[in-house]
Order: sequence, then C-alpha cells, then structure tokens
Amino acid sequence: MSVPANTVDPLDGRDPALIAALLPTMGRINRHYLRLRSEGFASLPTGPVLYVGNHNGGIAGPDLCATLGSLWEARGPASPLFALAHDFAMRQLPWLGRLLRRVGAVRATPDNALAALRAGAQVLVYPGGDLDAYRHARRRDEVVLGPRTGFVRVAQAAGVPIVPIVAHGAHRSAYIFSEGEGIARWLRLQRWARLRRFPLALALPWGLAVGPWLPYLPLPMRVQLKLLPPVAAPVGEPPERIRDRVQAIMQSALDGMARGDRGSA
Repeated sequence: MSVPANTVDPLDGRDPALIAALLPTMGRINRHYLRLRSEGFASLPTGPVLYVGNHNGGIAGPDLCATLGSLWEARGPASPLFALAHDFAMRQLPWLGRLLRRVGAVRATPDNALAALRAGAQVLVYPGGDLDAYRHARRRDEVVLGPRTGFVRVAQAAGVPIVPIVAHGAHRSAYIFSEGEGIARWLRLQRWARLRRFPLALALPWGLAVGPWLPYLPLPMRVQLKLLPPVAAPVGEPPERIRDRVQAIMQSALDGMARGDRGSA
C-alpha cells in the first residue's frame, strides 16, 4: 500500500504543551464525572501499534475522553500518539480541524495512518465509525465494526499489531432511539458526508438531539476501559478473517464487562 505525499496530513501539528495543559481537566472528568475504571494501561506497548476501539455515543461520546486521557497519562504528552478523525470534522469545520490537529488528530485515511505508524507513532482508530457510534440503545453492548477492513490492511502494510481497547458504559451517555438509516439515505449523507446514519436521541441539554453533529452533555454513566493483548495482522491472511477475530475478541471482553456491571448494580 503506497502513501502518496499529496494525500498525507502533516504530523507536526501535534502540540504536547496543549495536551499537557488539558490532561488535568480530562483526568478530573474521567475520575469524578465518568467514574472511569481502566485496566491494562500500566503495560502499554512501546513501539508503533494500531489501537482499535469500539465507538460510543457519537460526537460527544465520553469514550474518546476516557481513552485519550488514559493513553496520554500512561505514555506522556510528548510521546507521539495520533487519532484518526472523521474527514467531515477535519475539513468542513476548519476551526475544529485546527484544534483537533493540535491534540494529534489526522484525517481518517489509510495513508495518514500508515505515515504515522511508519514514523514510529502509535495510532488510535474507531473502525466502526458511525455504524458503531450511532447504534440503537438496545444494542449498547455490541461491538459493530461493520464490513470495514481498512484498519487491518493498514496494520498489515505497516507490520504492526492491532491492540483492541474496549469501552463499556459510554454508549449510555445518550439514549439513541433511532439510527436514522432511512433519513441518511434520503439526505444522501454517504455521498457528501461519508455517513450512513442520522441518529435521533434523547440527550442533555436538548431533550431531543437530532443528527450526527449536534454536541450534547453526556449523562454521567460509569465508564470502563479495558486494553486487550495485541492481535497479530500477518501479511497474506485475509483481512476479513483478522477483522472478525478482532471483533470477536472485543465482543467477548465487552460481554464480560457488561455482566460485571450488572452484577455490581
């Protein structure tokens, strides 16, 4: 897989000083508001890896605050970590794109992920995207990676392992009662926004939150994070098989976390 220079975002926009300034606030949010419990972050891999997470709650989902905060605290703000962000946020909302670049975001393309990994950085990606983030509330304990295999191909091309990070509880930050697949088709979101969902949710402070871009205040639900052992992505193995293996491992972990949460309720 080649990495044409004209399609790769620059990697020098990351601002460790800003990340260090944000960390204390993120830590307080994670500890006191989200009541975050994390497991596995004391022994993070040191070299380039592709972190793969399950996505929850859309644009204001607390999983991103919990995951980035945990990784930054464990690795230090100066250690290169990049997160793949949706192209719409990065390019159509320039002010937001500039801010996201300062905390290590790059557009979610294979070329950007490969460039960061080959530069020695670690990369965080949510392969399920809107299919995972905007799933119905009754599917809150499902991992939905969908048909996408791009993240596996990136790991194979870069020769790095896939390290799953599973979040539980974050999808309860809003009550998504409709995934809005039909609305997304009617609006042709896939064509101009690369989205296949237009969610309808009950969320603070709006009551009714319409669409994928409306920020909201996450409900203070307890969030758990679990970093799982690396999964190899050998060249030559069908990407679909590796994707299914990663999803099965993540789903098994999420099932266990959900059972534990119900048992402690």
